[in-house]
Amino acid sequence: MSLDALRAALPAHVVVTAPAALDGVRADKSGHRAPAAPLAIVEAESAEHVQIAMRWASEHGVPVVPRAAGTGLAGGAIAGGGELVVSVDTMRRLLDVSIIDQSCVVEPGIRNAELNDMLASHGLWWPPDPASRAISSVGGNIATNAGGLLCAKYGVTREWVLALDVVLADGSLISTGHRTVKGVTGLDLTALMIGSEGTLGIVVGATLKLRPLVDGTVWTVGAFFDDEAIAAAACTAITAARIRPAIMELVGRDAVSMLAAYTGRAMTGAFVLVQTDDLGAEATSETVAQILSAHGGRVERTDDLSESDAPVQVRRQVHFALESFGNVLVEDIAVPRSRMADMFRACHEAAQRHGVRLVVTAHAGDGNLHPTFVFDEPEPSEAVWACANEVFAAGLALGGTLTGEHGVGILKRRWLVDELGERQLALQQAVKAAFDPLGILNPGKAL
Repeated sequence: MSLDALRAALPAHVVVTAPAALDGVRADKSGHRAPAAPLAIVEAESAEHVQIAMRWASEHGVPVVPRAAGTGLAGGAIAGGGELVVSVDTMRRLLDVSIIDQSCVVEPGIRNAELNDMLASHGLWWPPDPASRAISSVGGNIATNAGGLLCAKYGVTREWVLALDVVLADGSLISTGHRTVKGVTGLDLTALMIGSEGTLGIVVGATLKLRPLVDGTVWTVGAFFDDEAIAAAACTAITAARIRPAIMELVGRDAVSMLAAYTGRAMTGAFVLVQTDDLGAEATSETVAQILSAHGGRVERTDDLSESDAPVQVRRQVHFALESFGNVLVEDIAVPRSRMADMFRACHEAAQRHGVRLVVTAHAGDGNLHPTFVFDEPEPSEAVWACANEVFAAGLALGGTLTGEHGVGILKRRWLVDELGERQLALQQAVKAAFDPLGILNPGKAL
């Protein structure tokens, strides 16, 4: 495929074909890697560059893989032979902030952490908070409807997006949603775009809903347990007590031992981390501590800022700790919070049956578990996939879902019909065809 017309329509530095750059986009954080390199990367610096790339791709029938930071965990941004990568990674500006409307307008490549650093001087905050917030992009959050540590109380990405600017497969640009608090004109295409994993269009701008920074002292409660299922039951008891912590995380025993080796901190057992904020944080943290203690946890509680932040930062390093022990395959099933202990048991039993190493952590406040396989081989073995199949089946049987926040990507396509059913899957594929009749946007991913 000749790139001459594409090069002629864009600034010379925007179309990248350097072998090292092409090799880099063959993989993301999922551990998977495309067998061949793509044709080129369009390092878009504006919505117009994205439009030009999509018009060229549509004219020539070239498949396009949208990409930003490349930190996804489901293989949704991996590009292979014959494909064009359209990257919005360098589009990282904060374009507007409204203190009165509590909203902002951003480009998709901006990172979560850097956005909130910019917003802090205005007394505002964008709540979506993936563990990878220092390196994950807002556009990637939107593509996967990302969650994170704070979403049990503050919601996932979908709750914090008002409007989107989207380039469609034919290169046309649409604006969905609204900047008003309310708005129900027509179908909600903004919500449809969020979580669509780059299969319906490429987000080139977003109007985000903000909230004021939380006032008051944050209290942190940490507890170690000998048994993961009991730790999960303790977390469920906190939810049952009508407590909504800002953060409630559960790190399984094997993950804790890996974290200890990776960080040099002395830790053993399964760890529960809870943070309470806003009005009544101190009293709520005391109730949380009592519940964890009643379930056998070894509990510590503090409002010291440095002591509070340390375990949160350790929790954010779980993925990196696991990677230091081998290759990883990260899953992200979610179950009703009342069934979380059952899911921990199911993971443990499946791993024992198949003789694989399965490390489990959880956003315990919303029942989102991350069963993570750690292995030495370059690719997951048959035993790993067989165990994953059992884990997914158990999650669905408990009333859960295949993916809580990472998306389907290429990792979970084979199980999609198990959750959606044939009819619903066909309807979703029909929606995809309406937006992308040539099927060039992120083919082979998600649907």
